[in-house]
Parts: sequence; C-alpha cells; structure tokens
Amino acid sequence: MKISSTGIVNGKIEDRFGKRGNEFFEGKIATRSLPFKIEAAPVGTRSFAFVLEDKDAVPVCGYSWIHWVGANLTRGEVAENESRMATDFVQGATSWSGLIYKMDRLATSFYGGMAPPDKAHVYELHVYALDTLLELEPGFYMNELYKQMEGHILGCATLKGVYDA
Repeated sequence: MKISSTGIVNGKIEDRFGKRGNEFFEGKIATRSLPFKIEAAPVGTRSFAFVLEDKDAVPVCGYSWIHWVGANLTRGEVAENESRMATDFVQGATSWSGLIYKMDRLATSFYGGMAPPDKAHVYELHVYALDTLLELEPGFYMNELYKQMEGHILGCATLKGVYDA
C-alpha cells in the first residue's frame, strides 16, 4: 500500500495546511485539510482509517498531538480541504479538544492543521486498510479507533512531511 499527497512537496507540507494558511476555526485551528491518495490497497480492503499526528509535540505538550483522525473511508482519495465538508466517512476527536485548548470535542472533530510552536516538526499520516467498517460515531477518541481496528488491519502505510515553525 502506498500513500501520496499533492500537499507535500519535496518532504515539506505546504503552508496553506497549517498556521501560515488563511482558513481557521475560531481563529486558532487551520482547517484547510491535506489531500491524500491511497494506492495498491490489499485485496479484501473494505475501508480505510487514518491518523495524522505530530510526535514532535511530546516535548512541548507531553503527548503526540492528533491533528486528524478518520474511519470508514471507502474510497482511495481525500481531496484538499474536504475534511469540513465530508459526509461519507466519520471523523474523531483531535488534540484541539484536549487539555491545552479545551475546545468542544465534536466541534473539533475534523482536520486541525499544523502549528509547531518551537521548531520544524515531522507530521505522520498513517493509513490503515481494514477488512470491515467500524462502529464509530463522530467525535470518537483515537483509542476507540485502535481498539476496533484490532484483528481487522490488512495493511498500513505512513507518509511523513515537515512543517516549519
């Protein structure tokens, strides 16, 4: 399985997908979502789940920052800026609803772009090919995703990109 994104050029995530973009939710969260394409999915794939995370956030806030999490994607491509409008896959809670910003969990269950406060961070988009659809509601937590994926992962691929501070 392979993941690609037209929003990552030469290993760098383009400015419009993070804090240097021009589309924001409540003045804080960059909402122009990163496009991605999935190719060569394993035979038997019924859906995809994905997690966009920033492990470089651990020294800053104490945990890996979750920027986007989704499940029950039944197509091989997500268009640029589709997160806020998508109705054919379910999206879960991001770290924007966590301890630091304390925003509403459902209101922030969509793409929340890059905003590294200290230095360039590496962002990882993990895509999982699954043999089933998951029973998740909007605003689900990432741990619920991983629990439901157990025993159903046919393949996984990761795409990385850097966003400068």
